[in-house]
Amino acid sequence: MAWISLIVAGLFETVWAFSMKKSEGFTLLWPTAITIAAMVVSFWLLALAMKSLPLGTAYMVWTGIGAVGAFIAGAIFLGEPLNPMRIAAAVLIASGLVLMKFSSEG
Repeated sequence: MAWISLIVAGLFETVWAFSMKKSEGFTLLWPTAITIAAMVVSFWLLALAMKSLPLGTAYMVWTGIGAVGAFIAGAIFLGEPLNPMRIAAAVLIASGLVLMKFSSEG
């Protein structure tokens, strides 16, 4: 259950990063509200996962999912560039997440 909470927390991190971008510096009401709500849910689920997962594992997986998710969302919805170096960086992050999962005892 901790891993499911952690994965969902990472997905909510992607949501708040994307909505923060769309909030234009917290000047637009709905993107700002979505950012805050998604942050609360993301941190709450991360805290639940940390009850049984090691700190380093939980934090790395959470930030990694958020980073790769934000990269994908930016490319799909905001037209941010996709080039071989950016894709390689995302693949390396995702590879690290897989290695961390397999090395974890939790």
